[in-house]
Amino acid sequence: MADMPQRIALNVAEVSSVGGRASNQDAIGRAERGELACFVISDGAGGHEGGEVAAQTVVQSVLSNFGERPAFSADATPAMVAEAAIAVARSKRARPSLQGMSATVALALVDRAGAQATWAHMGDTRIYLFRAGRLLQATRDHSMVQQMIDAGLAAGADPRSHPKRNVLYAAIGTENEVPPSVQPPLALRAGDAILICTDGLWEWVAEPQMELLLAKAGSAQEWLAAICALADERAGLVHKARDNYSAQAIFIGDAS
Repeated sequence: MADMPQRIALNVAEVSSVGGRASNQDAIGRAERGELACFVISDGAGGHEGGEVAAQTVVQSVLSNFGERPAFSADATPAMVAEAAIAVARSKRARPSLQGMSATVALALVDRAGAQATWAHMGDTRIYLFRAGRLLQATRDHSMVQQMIDAGLAAGADPRSHPKRNVLYAAIGTENEVPPSVQPPLALRAGDAILICTDGLWEWVAEPQMELLLAKAGSAQEWLAAICALADERAGLVHKARDNYSAQAIFIGDAS
């Protein structure tokens, strides 16, 4: 008889900042229903108002659907992304001035009783999973630069500094019929850490630095604060307006 999964506990920290911009076009949210937890971040585009509306619409839709139909499965996250796309399309019809708006999405579901997670994303808002202090896996951006790298046309290119790094080929609200990328349910272990963040954060902190800061952190709050401090330090050395940035850090622990 297989061992039952060890129930896990979650230690969570969040941040969402306007950075050096006039408005915050990121949106962030989380909710819990019984043993399930939902985390979502969206980065909007399409002008100050359009970006804000798109991102907020995505997050509100995801949390609403999770609240009404909390479920954990490989089909749950893409269904929530599809509902969010419908909500954004509805907003566009109601307000023609927002026709150009779109938004990324990264959403994760965690089942504490089953000690597992599943996620989906569109765009370049990323989800990282760390195990034993090392990066185990990360989402792949739906960006032109990532496509070029995958096709061998941009060997050695850095998605963090490439001039076309902000050009996305998939996002909620765009005309491209590209489905979200989905991570099927995977087992979580005590000591794992998950980071969900917009490009306004990951562009300043490379994955090896995330690992180093994780090794020194005793909580999700300490880890996220250290990542943000390093990003602030590096952004301060560059003479350009700091983008909005948002993140959720999740430490996985034993619930017993």
